[in-house]
Amino acid sequence: MKDHRGHLTKDGIRIYEQGDFADMLAAGALAARILDDVASHVFPGQTTGAIDGLVTQMVEDAGATSATIGYKGYQHASCISVNHVVCHGIPGDKKLKEGDILNIDVTVIVDGWFGDTSRMYVAGKLPREAERLI
Repeated sequence: MKDHRGHLTKDGIRIYEQGDFADMLAAGALAARILDDVASHVFPGQTTGAIDGLVTQMVEDAGATSATIGYKGYQHASCISVNHVVCHGIPGDKKLKEGDILNIDVTVIVDGWFGDTSRMYVAGKLPREAERLI
């Protein structure tokens, strides 16, 4: 992040102005676009690890950095929680089944700004009870 943005208060707190937020917007937009693009890859038989591999590639292709890879030893560009896993699920070899509910969380860094967002998906047909939950 460029340190020349905003100004510091006497207490050392950086106060940003409207024009300072272009890169913050870019980071959030990239994270959202990745979640848009990954939607077609959520289907029965797909693994959460394969989805994470796609997220990793999308982050790299955008010239951004994954905020999660390397954080306290974490080795994935996303957290993928399936069904009863509330948050921070770890991608792996688990194959999705018809009606599985997923939450995919992506955090990217663009010029020092973090874009962090998540979205719910359903693998295959949406069961009525899943629709209610979502």
